This record gives sequence, structure tokens and C-alpha cells, in this order.
Amino acid sequence: MTAAEQCIREEIRRHGVLPFSRFMELALYAPGLGYYERPNGRIGRRGDFYTSVSVGPALGRLLSARFAKWARQFDAVDWVEAGAHDGQLAADILEALESEPALLDRLRYWIVEPSEPRRQEQVKRLERWSGQVQWRERWNDFEHPIHGIIFANELLDALPCARYGWNAAERRWFEWGVTVEAAALTWVRMEGQPTWWTGRWRALEEVLPDGYVIEDCPAAVNWWRTAAGALGRGWLVTLDYGDADGPIVRPERAQGTLRAYSRHRVSDDLLGSPGEQDLTAHVSFARIVEAGESLGLTTVELLPQGRWLGKIATEQLAEGGPGADWLQRHTRQLQTLIHPGHLGQAFKVLVQARDGDPGPPSGS
Repeated sequence: MTAAEQCIREEIRRHGVLPFSRFMELALYAPGLGYYERPNGRIGRRGDFYTSVSVGPALGRLLSARFAKWARQFDAVDWVEAGAHDGQLAADILEALESEPALLDRLRYWIVEPSEPRRQEQVKRLERWSGQVQWRERWNDFEHPIHGIIFANELLDALPCARYGWNAAERRWFEWGVTVEAAALTWVRMEGQPTWWTGRWRALEEVLPDGYVIEDCPAAVNWWRTAAGALGRGWLVTLDYGDADGPIVRPERAQGTLRAYSRHRVSDDLLGSPGEQDLTAHVSFARIVEAGESLGLTTVELLPQGRWLGKIATEQLAEGGPGADWLQRHTRQLQTLIHPGHLGQAFKVLVQARDGDPGPPSGS
């Protein structure tokens, strides 16, 4: 039994059935016990899954090129990364910017990181730029509105989400919870309904099969609203796994999009080995877009990662210079990031802006 599972069982003993969202929160983020609280080793060939960052420095190079163009509007500019994992993306971005000392001189690079173990990883990784990077534990720790860019890479899909099932006989939703039966963690039905199941979605109730599963992730929506509220002027950007066309209600996804990942194998055993496997669900970009626009942001782009990064790469190659030379030497990394059969289609990029010219679209 994992340490995270012991923690989950103790909470069930004290409070009764846990909503799956709480189970997921503990399994991933319980202090000192959860999956993302573990030391290095989660990402890459020897870990549990690949990310765009684990492909190599190409993502950091391309992001730095795009952000540098946006940053020209500011005398002093903030770049705020949330969910920086082990700090590798920040290192790739800052290394790419060393060829632009004038920008580095007026750049304030922040990392928002609530986890002490991850902050320690990041500090160690970014020691070379110790005078450039500052950390904040939470958004309200900032003393001023952020003017520049807030961005996250593969963060929202790992925020705790609720899991719901459809009872066709009673024509209503129920929430999946977690309890202990016969000494094992097991699923149990609870009262509950997804927050977004209103209006046009109700027409689908006529055809939904019994037991159909969907997810609801208010945590992702709330995170986006908080980040949007912290942005005074500039851009809010996320690169993440999901769909651009709203909540996931499709015949081929009768069991939802939540999956577990361990040693590069995908599993539907979401309750297995808490703290030892990753849990992730598709991001509903339509809800994220709505959240940002409700706080005054303008949606600039919502595109597949391949199109968005491909346009930046094309601009870099056309401009020539060190950036173009680097990309020509690392074409395999670039192909992995932009090819639809690799990471180019499954990942999406959402860009929203406030009070500034966002420039030409990056992926049209």
C-alpha cells in the first residue's frame, strides 16, 4: 500500500465517501505523498510519460521567440510560469534568451509554485539564473498586477476533476465517489450533477447509454479565472491536452477521458496505486475560453500546437540568425512537437490577451 493510499484511507475513515475529485487531489498533490510531490523521475524515457519539454529544448526556444516579440511593448516585463514541474522549461527559455541581453535586463521571470519539494527542484535546476528568477507560492503573493505574459504548459489537465455517470433508468446524473470495501478502494455512487450540464446538453439525455461517464473540472476554470485576474496587461497562454470544441460528449468516450499513466502505459484503473501513477483528463477549452472572456480577456487564438509552433518556427527560419541555425540543427525535435501524429494535434494552444495588441496570429 502506498503512502498516498494510506492517507486516502484515513480520510475515508474520518469523513466517509470521498468525491473522486478529492481522491485525485490527494493522489497527485498530498504534501509529501502525492504523485507530483515525488522527487525527479516522472517525465521522460525512464519516467511515466513524455511531455513537449522532455522532447528537448525546442519548445523553450520557440516560446522564448514568441514571448520576446510580445515583450517589446514593455519597458519592464513579467514572464510568469505556473506549474513549472522540475524547472526544465524555464531553463530552456532563459538559455535561449541569453542571446538577447537587453531583454534579460528588463525581464522579471516568476514561477508560481505551491509545492515546496517542486520549488526545491526548480531552484536547483535554475541556479545558473538565480538572480533572474523569483518564486511565489500563490497568486495573491504578487504585490502588483502582472504586465507581460502568464503561461502554463500541461498544467490544467492534471488539476483534480469530478467524475459523473448517467443513470438512464432514472434520467439523472450521479457523481462517482471512492470508498473502502472488502479492504480495497472501490467506486461508489453519490448524489451530484456536472455544473456545465445545462441548456443544449440536455438534448443528449435521450440518447445517452446507461453508465456514460463525463468529467467536470471546476479547478481548471477557477485557475484560469485567478490567473486572468492577476493579469494587468499582456497575454495568458496555456499549452495542454484536450479538445477545442467543448466538453467531451462523444460515442467513443463512453468512459470519459480520465486516464492513469505509469511507465508509458495508459490504464483505466484510476484507483490503483495512488501516488505512484499520473491521473489526467482532457481540458475543456471552451469553458476556459468562456472564463477568460468573462473577466475581460480577448481570445486571440485556440489552435493545435503544431500549427501554433509551426508558424513561430517558420518566422524564425525566415529571419535567419542563431535561432534559425538552432532549429535547422534540431529538426527532429521540431517535427515531434508539430507533427499531427506526435504532439502537434493532440495538444492545443490557447492565447488570450488584455489591453494590448497581441500581434499577428501565430498559427494561421
